[in-house]
Formats: sequence, structure tokens, C-alpha cells
Amino acid sequence: MSGAPDATSTPEQPPSSTSAGATAEPGRPAVVHTISELRQVRATWHGSTAVVMTMGALHAGHLALVQHAREVAEHVIVTIFVNPLQFGAGEDLSRYPRTLDADLRDLTGEGVDLVFAPAPAEMYPDGEPQVWVRAGTMGEVLEGAARPGHFDGMLTVVNKLLHLTAADVSVFGQKDAQQLALVRRMVADQNLPTRIDAVPIVREADGLALSSRNVYLDDAEREAALVLSRTVAAGAEAAAEGLPADRVRAAARAVMAEADPSLRVQPGRNNDASDGVVPGPEDVNLVTCDYLELVEEGTMEPVAAQRSTGSALLVTAARVGSTRLLDNAIVHWPEEGRPMGEDR
Repeated sequence: MSGAPDATSTPEQPPSSTSAGATAEPGRPAVVHTISELRQVRATWHGSTAVVMTMGALHAGHLALVQHAREVAEHVIVTIFVNPLQFGAGEDLSRYPRTLDADLRDLTGEGVDLVFAPAPAEMYPDGEPQVWVRAGTMGEVLEGAARPGHFDGMLTVVNKLLHLTAADVSVFGQKDAQQLALVRRMVADQNLPTRIDAVPIVREADGLALSSRNVYLDDAEREAALVLSRTVAAGAEAAAEGLPADRVRAAARAVMAEADPSLRVQPGRNNDASDGVVPGPEDVNLVTCDYLELVEEGTMEPVAAQRSTGSALLVTAARVGSTRLLDNAIVHWPEEGRPMGEDR
């Protein structure tokens, strides 16, 4: 459900779409726009149902979620809803791309039974809801610090869509790792009867994580953006070699610093990603790192400096030109901290 509110686009008017009761072209999913229609269709189904929640502007990463949903359930629902609750100050809701016709073309032949594409007034008929799902302290760090209130809006709509679709499984992407962790926490805390599945990040051939925001990168920015995937790969490699958490962070930081000079190690400074030096005039760069941290997957809390067992999550966000991108990797330490391949 995470979107790209700082990417500029001309909104597309809602198209006329095929309703659940109309004849559609072969393989094209039926589309409903109201909760009553969704419930009517859902009531006729037998067997398991999986839901993939999106804000539209679909790409191959979304289709990977759909393909997983099709593998684990007998029926698949895709929701397409640009949720106003998760847009904060300075994030222009009106500029978020609305591409329903193109999205339906992309979903044709993917085994999707139903697309639920409601208007905001359908989801929030009385305006902003009085009761929200709050993300708590886990939603106030990293992305939550950069986008205050975002995760409250995300969890509120995810909770609502889980109830409306009555899905047995909901499929999320690993790319939005903090979102995934919060959804899993909400489902566990509220004893919701939905299994949350995660699908690995889908990447371009050169490693760039697929994102609806990538279309806003020019050629130079597109090249510069590769530093995100190289950064998390460097951290993952350091962990695989058995290096402790502080050196995993340092390895990742060294790569990101190639693009963002403010991260270069300065004697006598804290040198956290949020405490870098201000670059000089000679250090004009396309990349500005928002954060780079090694955290526990389930809590988003920083991993202890000398930790060298188990697994952890290396997360980063950076602004490339005017486009904000995310990336992450699950890093694994070898058993007992021994480098992989070492004789035991």
C-alpha cells in the first residue's frame, strides 16, 4: 500500500470498466467499485481467497504478488485504491497516478477473479474516519519518521480491506519492509484470521528494485539510483562473511557514501546516516540518504553492534533527484558467526 506521493503525474480520469455482472474480454478481471458489489461477488465463492492490495500504477513487482496469490488460493482479489489517509503534509494526493485502464490490461491473463476499485467516498462515506489503527512507536521510526502518520493511514485501510474481502491470505512485497512488519504485527495483535505472505523484491537486471516511482528518474538519476541496491548487497555480503552488525552497517554505509558525500566518515563525529557533514560545493550529488540502518525484522529496532548470529533487515531510503526510493535486504549470518564456506 505504500505509494509515491512525491512523484509528479497527471491524474487519469476513472475509466468505464467491466462490472462483475458484465461480459469481459477473456482473462480480463471483473471490476466492482462498491462495497455491496464486492460482498455480493464474494458471497458466491467457495474455497480460499487471496487479496493483493495496491494503489495502482502496477508493474512487474505487483504482478509477482498476484502470481503468488494465484498459487496459494483458489480466488484472487486485487484492490486498487489511492488511500488519502496515508498522504501527509507536502505529499500531493492529486498528483498520484490513476491508471486503472492500464492496470486492468496488465492484470488480464494473470488469473485475477475480481478487482475492487472504490472511490474515497465509498471507503470513507463520512470523510476521515473517527477510529484509526495506530502504528505506535514501531511506525514512528525510519519511514514513519520521514512520513509522519503514513503508517496509521496504511494500517487503517489495510484493516478495512482485510475485513471487506474476508481474505484467507494477503500478499505483500518485501520492498516495503516496514509496512510488511507493521501489517504482520497488526494481524497478530488483533487476532485477524488472515495469513500474511511476503514476496521477495523484484529487481531490474541491474539490481534496481522495481517501483512505480522509477519512471520519474532521468538517465543520470536512474544510474545513480543503483547505489541503493549496491548498498544493501554490500551489507548482506558482510554479514555472510560473519562480520558483526557494526561492520555490516559500515560496509553498507561505505557504498552509500560514494553517492552521498555527507555519509563519509569524519574524525570526531558520530557518523550516523542522520549525522553526516554538510557537503561542500564540490560535492554536488544526485543522491541524499534519508536513513540506512540494520534492524530486527519484526520490531524495526536497531540490531546490537556486536550481533553476528541469525538474520536482520538492512533498510535504506534515499532521494535521487526529486524521487524518493526504498530498498532493503534480509541479511544472514553464518552459524556461530563462521564465514560461509569455512571448514567446521
